[in-house]
Amino acid sequence: MGIKIDDSRPIFVQIAERIEDDIIGGGMPEESQVPSTNQFAAFYGINPATAAKGVNLLVDEEILYKKRGIGMFVATGAKAKLMEKRKEQFFEQYVVTMIQEAEKLGITIEQLTDMIRRRG
Repeated sequence: MGIKIDDSRPIFVQIAERIEDDIIGGGMPEESQVPSTNQFAAFYGINPATAAKGVNLLVDEEILYKKRGIGMFVATGAKAKLMEKRKEQFFEQYVVTMIQEAEKLGITIEQLTDMIRRRG
């Protein structure tokens, strides 16, 4: 099947993010078993070692855990942990950048807030 590859970022990071998206979106509930690295590799059309590297990122972050001889599972609390991580990334990537640009343009926080309310 394959995925659209973003050449600016490592594939294993993109795999980890797709798994995170599935957890956040409810496609992989907490304590459910996740596909094997070979299944991920086949589904995304990548090398199993690359898939394993993406999965292991999430193991390191305690989003996934291994049950010896059974497979990988979504950790309890993984969704909340990922939501907090993504909110912080959103803040850093979008909010801080937006405020910095607003300051360059002489837009006050009050004006910026009004702009956001107008859109919402």
